[in-house]
Amino acid sequence: MSFIEAFKKELEAEAIQTRRMLEIVPTDKMDWRPHPKSMNIKTLATHLAEIPLMIVMGLKHDKWDFGNSPYQPADCNNAEELLACFDDCIAEARIALDESTDDILQNLWQMCSGDQVWLTLEKWETFRHAMGQNAHHRAQLQVCLRLLDIPVPGPYGPSADEM
Repeated sequence: MSFIEAFKKELEAEAIQTRRMLEIVPTDKMDWRPHPKSMNIKTLATHLAEIPLMIVMGLKHDKWDFGNSPYQPADCNNAEELLACFDDCIAEARIALDESTDDILQNLWQMCSGDQVWLTLEKWETFRHAMGQNAHHRAQLQVCLRLLDIPVPGPYGPSADEM
């Protein structure tokens, strides 16, 4: 199995779990945040929905320069909009993976803003980084929902709510 094929398999498995979390985001709690320094649920869930775009940028481009192309997050106001955004981003990531081969995976990629470099990774690492970000932000969202007494799914087995 190639690395790209393994990445496709992992993306599909993680997409199922991310979708389960985005499905239960409550419209009436989009502005809620657990702490003043925390993202609100809308910002967090939208970011989670758009993480697959990092895979696209990592595989199809040599850098993501926010200075030359400012990033404007989607405006998702409910679970349906979050899921539509996520589905679009997953579709783009699938295409990027379908159009990629293992021979590009050791090429360098950067995330930057002009001359300020935030990350320099090999392209294969951009996929791994995106998957790490996905798990991290999905867990953050799970904690927020738990604090709001919303039952949450377990991504790798049953959650306490599903037992």
